[in-house]
Amino acid sequence: MNKTPLIVGLTGGIGSGKSTVAKAFASLGISAVDADLASRAVVEPGMPALKSIEAHFPNSDIIQTDGQLNRPLLRQIIFADANEKLWLETLLHPLIRDWIMARLQAAETDYVILESPLLFETDQYQLVDTHLLVDVPVELQLQRACARDNNEPEQIQRIIDAQMSRQDKRDKAEFVLDNSLDLETLPQRVLQLHQQFLALAKDKAS
Repeated sequence: MNKTPLIVGLTGGIGSGKSTVAKAFASLGISAVDADLASRAVVEPGMPALKSIEAHFPNSDIIQTDGQLNRPLLRQIIFADANEKLWLETLLHPLIRDWIMARLQAAETDYVILESPLLFETDQYQLVDTHLLVDVPVELQLQRACARDNNEPEQIQRIIDAQMSRQDKRDKAEFVLDNSLDLETLPQRVLQLHQQFLALAKDKAS
């Protein structure tokens, strides 16, 4: 049986540009597992978790007419009520972890990226060998997230406030990539990180 490859946890707050960085690693041939995809997969129509959510939030529009989860509504609910957020996390986090682990273990590249916005806020940090934080100032997070998602700044600020602080993430991460710099410099900086991760992967395999 092949050894599990080196696992790099890629994280950053909303609007930080995690997905752009993940694509840069993908262009170098590196596999990635997206925790956001896991969070969607476990609540697809027919999945037990979706039935639990529907039962927990009766008399609401939490399930859309096409049977899909109304994610914007659910996000509004849980970021306005800490108890509901805790309930949802208790339900979903073990399911998400299992989905992620199956795909990490199936990766065949020298190392694999786990892209997770809540890497440090959940036990997903325990799944990885090292951490890469995509870091930008909060003001830039707000600007980018509002432009991308067409959300009000207040809603984005609530999401930022509910996540671990920028400084705490910087303190925890072994690698930090400043994504407020010119995007034209990103490929070269990702290549430098790629070379470092290849060296770590070689050390792990030896």
